[in-house]
Amino acid sequence: MRILKSSFAVVERRAEHAARFFYSHLFWHHPEIRTLFPASREEMERQRDRLFAALTHVVAHLESESLLPYLRDLGRDHRKFLAGPEEYEAVGASLLAALAEAAGEAWTPAVARAWAEAYRVIAGVMGAAAAQSEDPPWWDAEIVRHLRYGRDLAVLTLRPHAPLGYRPGQYVSVSSDRVPACWRTYSLGNAPRPDGTVDLHVSRIEGGRLSTVLVDGTDPGESLRLGAPGGALTLRREGRPVSLIAAGTGWAPVRALLEELAQHPPDQDVRLFVVARDAAHLYDRPFIEAYADAFEWLAVTYITPAPGQHRNEATDRLGTALGHRGLWWEQDVYLSGPAPFIAETARLLEQLGAHPGHVFHDAVPAVESGGGHGPNGRPLGFGEWFLSRPSPHWINPAARAPRQP
Repeated sequence: MRILKSSFAVVERRAEHAARFFYSHLFWHHPEIRTLFPASREEMERQRDRLFAALTHVVAHLESESLLPYLRDLGRDHRKFLAGPEEYEAVGASLLAALAEAAGEAWTPAVARAWAEAYRVIAGVMGAAAAQSEDPPWWDAEIVRHLRYGRDLAVLTLRPHAPLGYRPGQYVSVSSDRVPACWRTYSLGNAPRPDGTVDLHVSRIEGGRLSTVLVDGTDPGESLRLGAPGGALTLRREGRPVSLIAAGTGWAPVRALLEELAQHPPDQDVRLFVVARDAAHLYDRPFIEAYADAFEWLAVTYITPAPGQHRNEATDRLGTALGHRGLWWEQDVYLSGPAPFIAETARLLEQLGAHPGHVFHDAVPAVESGGGHGPNGRPLGFGEWFLSRPSPHWINPAARAPRQP
């Protein structure tokens, strides 16, 4: 483990160069793979960022028990690209070449062996999960309803053509023929229904290709593709009180969890905190209030900025509200929203005494600028360059070349 982390610390300083080298090497030696990736230069620049977000995630979680389940999810999801042993081998060769190029003199025979073995194990986990899955590579899903909430938000109801097995709180990757080779991840906004339909809550990002299409450019009757469900934001049912905290369209997976709780009422109280940039963005308030009226175990707190104040004040007001609630060490906390919100709120909860092992959220890098994303940032993992998921939680500023606006 130590040799991987120390060598990656060297590579990290040349992140931009290593990522460019990786894709140049991959496409030069395997031009047939190029069709799996977006055609536009802008999208490929984001894709390069995702490569190092993926590597960073894996290196940071080498000793975490969450890594293997996550890699299995990735392997099952990668089936939508019909990726097989040849593609995994090609990616591995180009990855090792890029790491060697960026590491320079730090790339010793021992380092090369360690990375080759790490890739063999990780690719093996992903490949085995894909081979063992009985699900289809993807699900075609018809849009049966498209509801707009203001200018930038929509809830799409989809009917998959085959049963989509998932747990409340999970997400899927989504693709549209209107934006070829572009996949983004969105949480499923409901617990499983008898009719098999699922909801996507989509916030349009300025310049976001898929989010703009989903909010502005799709109609009932059109089809989308859905990848395999993944994610770990699922109820544990440990008998502890539950707190649910959602910001923006991070409400989607929390709504799914709340529906599951309603179907199987808990023995303990449930506290729900819903954060929005202003009162107008509490788009699902009628549903929330109906649940609050129906279930005495549910207490709801809405958090918005004071009138006329900047939307960031909502986060400060959330901190105050959480500080007024005690017994955090007894709670299972489920947290969903933009990546910076998750990171800041998780730190605050720990300061308030919450048990770190009882604060649940998907491991998230920051959402990409202008690229469209799901209601949460989504976990990135090894091999994520096959996907078009939300982007990195870092990029070394010293290694990043200046870009034109």
